[in-house]
Amino acid sequence: METAAHGRAAGRLGVLLALAAVASVAASLTLGGWLPSAERMVWWHPEILVALAWTPVGAVLLRHRPGLTVAWLMVGAGFSAALYVLTLNLTPWADRHGWAAAGFIDWAGTWLWAVDTYALTLVLPLFFPDGRLVSRWFRPVLVLACLVPVIVCVHLTIDPSVRRWHNGVSVYPFDEIPLPISVVILGTLAAGLFSVLVRFVRSPPDVRRQIAWVVYPGILAEGVIYIGENSPIGDPLRNITIVAVPICIAIAITRFRLYDIDLVVSRTLVYAGLVVVITGVYFALVGAASLLAHGRGTLAGLAGAIVAGAVFEPVRRRLQRMVDGVIHGERDPYRIADTLNRRLQTAADPGAALAAAAEVARSALHATGVVIEVLDRDGRTISAEDGVLGPRPQLVPLVWHGEPVGRLLFGVTRTPDARLSGILARNLAELANAARLAADVQRSREHILRTREEERRRLRRDLHDGLGPTLASLAMTVDAARITLRTDPEAVDTLLEELRATMGRTIGDIRDLVYGLRPPALDDLGLEGAIQALGGVVATGDGPTVDVRVEGDLNGLPAAAEVAAYRIVQEALTNVHRHANAGCAEVTLCLNGDLHVTIGDDGVGLPDRLRSGVGMSSMRERATELGGSCTVGPGPNGGTLVRARLPVNGAHP
Repeated sequence: METAAHGRAAGRLGVLLALAAVASVAASLTLGGWLPSAERMVWWHPEILVALAWTPVGAVLLRHRPGLTVAWLMVGAGFSAALYVLTLNLTPWADRHGWAAAGFIDWAGTWLWAVDTYALTLVLPLFFPDGRLVSRWFRPVLVLACLVPVIVCVHLTIDPSVRRWHNGVSVYPFDEIPLPISVVILGTLAAGLFSVLVRFVRSPPDVRRQIAWVVYPGILAEGVIYIGENSPIGDPLRNITIVAVPICIAIAITRFRLYDIDLVVSRTLVYAGLVVVITGVYFALVGAASLLAHGRGTLAGLAGAIVAGAVFEPVRRRLQRMVDGVIHGERDPYRIADTLNRRLQTAADPGAALAAAAEVARSALHATGVVIEVLDRDGRTISAEDGVLGPRPQLVPLVWHGEPVGRLLFGVTRTPDARLSGILARNLAELANAARLAADVQRSREHILRTREEERRRLRRDLHDGLGPTLASLAMTVDAARITLRTDPEAVDTLLEELRATMGRTIGDIRDLVYGLRPPALDDLGLEGAIQALGGVVATGDGPTVDVRVEGDLNGLPAAAEVAAYRIVQEALTNVHRHANAGCAEVTLCLNGDLHVTIGDDGVGLPDRLRSGVGMSSMRERATELGGSCTVGPGPNGGTLVRARLPVNGAHP
C-alpha cells in the first residue's frame, strides 16, 4: 500500500512540475510580448523545447515508473529549463521596471541554464537506463558531472563577458574559457559516453536495445545539443534533436521491444547514402554535360536528372544490402546454407555437426541462444545448444519428407525473420535426419556386436556344457568297454548300446546347434520352399491353412536376407497359430528392389493394449540389422498384418 501511494505521489508531483514548466514558458512568452524585440527572448529558443518536451515526457515516465532516476532527471532538467526561460524575459522586464532583484534573477538564470544543460549531457548518460551506475569506478565521474554546473556558474560570475549570444541563445565557447574547465567538461562527457559503452557490452540483449535507442539518435542528439550550447550551430537542427532525445528515451524505457531500432538505423544510413551518391552523380553529370554542351544548361540539368533517377533504385538496393550486412549480418538464405554446409563438412561426428549448426543458426537469426533437438526412432533426444535461450524461445519444427525429426528453438529480442528461419529449418531438417541415421547406424553396429558376442557366448556354452561333457562321457564309455571286453565280453554289449544312444543324442544336439545358425531348409528347398514347408508345419492339426505367394525370382538373395525373411515369417506364423484364432493366413514375398515380406491373417486382430514382446522385437531387430523396417498393425479386412522391408544390396528380380 505504501509503495502504491508513493507511486501515485510521484506521478502527481511529476504532472505538477510539467504543468508548472508549461506555465513558466507561457508566462515568459507573455512578458516577452511587453518587451521590445531587441530585449525579449526569441520564441523558438531551444530551452523552450527542453521545458515543453523533456518535462512532460519525464512526468509520463514517473506515472509508470515512480522510482526511475532517469525520469526524475528529465523532469528536474526540464523544469530548470522552464525557469531559465522565464528569467530570460523576466530579467529585462524587471530591469525596465526598476526592480532591485533584476541582477539576482539574471544570476539565478545562469545557474538554471547550467543545471539543465549539464544534467542532461553529463549526468543522464551515467544512469541510463536503470538509474544505477554501471560500476563503482564511475563514482568520481558522477561527482565531476555534478560539479561542472558549479564550476561553470562560478566562472561566469567572475567573468560574465565570456558568455556569448547567438540569435538570443547562450553560447559558452570552449576556445575562450580556461583550458582546465574545458578539460573537465569534455573529460566528464567522454567518461559518461564510455560508461554507456561499458554498460552496452556487459548488458543482456534487452538492455542493449534500450541503449541503442539512446545511442541512435539519442547520444548523437545530445552531442548536437551540447555543441549548440557552446558554439553557434543551425537552429532547426538543434531544435529537432532537442525534441528527439526525450522521445527516444521514452521508447527505450517503455516500448523498446515494439519498435525496431535496427530498422531506423538501416533506413537512415541507406537514404543518407542515397543522398550523397545521387547528389554526386547528378552534379558530376551536369558538370560533364556542361563542358560538352556549352550554353545548354537546361539540357545538361535534364540529362543529370534522368541519369540520377535511373541509378536511384539499383544504388538503393545495393546500399540496403550493404547496410543490412553491417547491422544484421548475412541475410541471404543461400549464403547461409552454403556457410552451414561448409561448416558441416569439417565436423568430425554428428554431435560436432549439430554444434556447428547451432552456432551458424544463432548467428543467422541474431538469437540470444539456439537449441537443436533431434528425436531418434527410440524416442531419445539428441541436442546441441549455443548461447542462452531466454524465457520465451521461438519454436520451429524440423520436418523431413513429412516426418518430424526434431525442432529448432531460439531466443530473440526482436520479431524473427519467418522466411529466414523457415529456410534454415529445412536445411537443419536434413542434418537432423542425417544425425538420426547416424545414431541408427551406431545403434545397429552396437546391436550387431552384442548379437555376435551373445551368439559366440551361446556357442561356447553349448559346446562347453553340452557337447564337451558328452564327448568325454563317450571316451570314458569306450575305455570301460575295452577293459570289460577282457574280463566279461557279454557285458560289453550293454556298454555299446549306451554308447550308441549317447552318440545319437550328441548328433541331435549338433544338428540343433547347426540349425540355429541357419535353417537347413533354406539350403535344401530355397526360401520359397522353406516357407511353404513352414506353412505346412503350422497347418497341421488345428492350425490355420497357410497360402504362400511369391512375386519375382528369389534365387540369388543374400544369405542374411533369406535368414531374416524366414525368421520373420516363422515368428509371425507362430503368433498366428498361438494367438490369432485364425482360419487362414497368407504369406507374400515380393522382390521389387527390396524384398517385401507380408504376413496377414483373418484372426481376432491385435489387442487394445498391445505390448511388444520378444517375438515382435526380434522381427523388428532382424529387419533393422539389414537397414530395413518391420511394422505390425491391423489388416485392411481385419486380423493382423505384418510388413517387413529387407534391403537385398542390389539384388534384382
